[in-house]
Formats: sequence, structure tokens, C-alpha cells
Amino acid sequence: MERNMDLIREMLLRIAADPKLDGSKHFVFTKDNLGGYSQEELNYHVDLLFEAGFVAGSPDSNPNPMISKLTWKGHEFVDTIRDSGIWSSVKERLKGLPSVALSVVAEIAIAEAKKRIGGLR
Repeated sequence: MERNMDLIREMLLRIAADPKLDGSKHFVFTKDNLGGYSQEELNYHVDLLFEAGFVAGSPDSNPNPMISKLTWKGHEFVDTIRDSGIWSSVKERLKGLPSVALSVVAEIAIAEAKKRIGGLR
């Protein structure tokens, strides 16, 4: 299965926006709360979030992995990709590449944010 960066971004933004996901409760992405994807796709991408160190929770819960919060690393990544204009610029710069490392996505997002900050002078 291929990694879908738009899906990863959507998941992270939803986790970041949910005040209940502070480590005391668990959340499972399902087709009912994030449509357009199969449960297998959702679970696969949640597994990737755990592997990347972006979320905490119960990755091995059955039948679906459960998220309890973003980690520091997850918050840092969300902060680089939150802005839709920056995200559009990142996607434009990556257009034509079959895939790219997550660290590269973050670096490009940071570079785009720095451009904006530089433009505020």
C-alpha cells in the first residue's frame, strides 16, 4: 500500500484539533468518521503515524489501532503542514515525484514557512 500524505495530514489535523485527545481517551479512525478510504487504508496510515513517532496510544489494539494524543514530534510536524497555503506549495514542489521521505516533506514545509516569514518584513 502506498503512503498518502494528504490522508496523513488530514489525520494529524483532526487529532490536533480534538481537545479530548490529551492522552486520557482513545480514538479510532473509521470509514464513518473519515470517509473515502477503506478501513485497511486508515489502519495502515495510523500504523505509519505510530511508526513515525507522531502519535501515542494503543497501536496493537484489535481490531483497529487507537490514538490517544499527538507526541511532541507529531505537534512539530502538524505545525509545519497546518497552513493550507503552505501545504499547497509543498505539494506543488513535490509534483512529479513518485514518493518522498517524510523528513523532506517537513523540510519543504519549513522552507515555505520561512519564505512567508521573510515576506512579512
